[in-house]
Amino acid sequence: MKSGRNLFLTPFRVILISYVAAMILFSVLLYLPISHLPGVELSYSEALFTSVSAVSVTGLTVINVSETFNYIGIVFLALAIQLGGIGIMTMGTFVWMLFGRKINFSQRMLIMVDQNQNHFSGLVNLMRGILIVAILIELVGALILGTYFLRYFDTPAQAYYQGAFASLSAFTNAGFDVTGESLIPFADDYYVQLVVILLIFAGAIGFPVLLELREFLSNKNPNFKFSLFTKITTITFLAVFVIGVVGIWALESGHYYVGLHWHEQLFNAVFNSATARSGGLATMDVSELHMATLLFISFLMIIGASPSSVGGGIRTTTIAVMFLTIRSFAQGKEDVKVFGRQIHSEDKQKAFIVLSVFLVMLFAAVTLIVAFEGTERLSLMAIIFETASAFGTCGLSMGITADLSLASQGILMMLMFIGRVGLLAFLFSIRRKEQKSYFKYPTERIIIG
Repeated sequence: MKSGRNLFLTPFRVILISYVAAMILFSVLLYLPISHLPGVELSYSEALFTSVSAVSVTGLTVINVSETFNYIGIVFLALAIQLGGIGIMTMGTFVWMLFGRKINFSQRMLIMVDQNQNHFSGLVNLMRGILIVAILIELVGALILGTYFLRYFDTPAQAYYQGAFASLSAFTNAGFDVTGESLIPFADDYYVQLVVILLIFAGAIGFPVLLELREFLSNKNPNFKFSLFTKITTITFLAVFVIGVVGIWALESGHYYVGLHWHEQLFNAVFNSATARSGGLATMDVSELHMATLLFISFLMIIGASPSSVGGGIRTTTIAVMFLTIRSFAQGKEDVKVFGRQIHSEDKQKAFIVLSVFLVMLFAAVTLIVAFEGTERLSLMAIIFETASAFGTCGLSMGITADLSLASQGILMMLMFIGRVGLLAFLFSIRRKEQKSYFKYPTERIIIG
């Protein structure tokens, strides 16, 4: 009996169950009357959607957070965002270490799955480093924004409250706000936008990258070298960001940007490119953008952030490995080489599996939502944008989330959940146990393409 239970509860399934449990727990906490402002009534479906969106650090909402929750509710929401942002196993490891418990083999397996790692060495130090770096960045961001917000809000308490939540939301790429208008009140304040962009980058570029950067800056190891993961991740992350800025600027130059000064156009394009990667915060109503720009931003949301980060999407390394594989094929090379290293064949296979399954699930979700809602009431573009935002755990919206039926909202919750735990982890959780093959069939070629 015990053996059968252990076979069923694989590390991937335990992680999925843990996130489901967290989402249910916080949905109950947010549903309790003690979390609401006076006179506010919240249905359980609204509380559940908010909880799923918070734990998956997405930011799509069917309610106005500032008009629904009191300070207790905001604390519950912030805890859900923090837990989802740095990962359940990071918080679990912190609790284990706090009570002086040793991290055993099975717990290390869970950590490895939750943080998308490929080896056991250094996992506990990784968890400790993630927690320290995350809290430190959030505190610095809260102090910077809170101090600056003194010019916007009546009391220091309100200013630092807004600054702390904005810092948490930006670093975890959660997309939630307590202003009621996202960052639209700061649409002309480039300082606030710049700080938020840096926080979004810090959360989305990946914890291993931040930890390697910390080691590099500490200068304790004279022989230190950045890993292949960090090199590929950083270059791809910045390349996609620049492509996003140029693409948005070019597509909107004859539309939304008409009549704006060059610096207004630049910061608008920079912020939209940064937030579309997984941030979800907005300085404007995105529904005012041209349809071509909305499609382009949907593409950015699908790419998402880096692995082992707070963001979702197919991830930057997936795009990088696919590009390098296609380039090698075009050059007539069998192996994929970069920075003096060779990409493992299993990683190439995973990249194409992730993209293929992602697009199939995205197309299926769009089709189902269109079938449930129709295009008479909601445009196809709005549905595609909303679905890409949910699956990429971004949180940008054209304002249709609350208008969707419960069935469509259920689809978005499933997409947000899969986007947070990671598509590979989800696929491994439903995969049957690998069976050893004792014979092989004759190989035969088929026509491709």
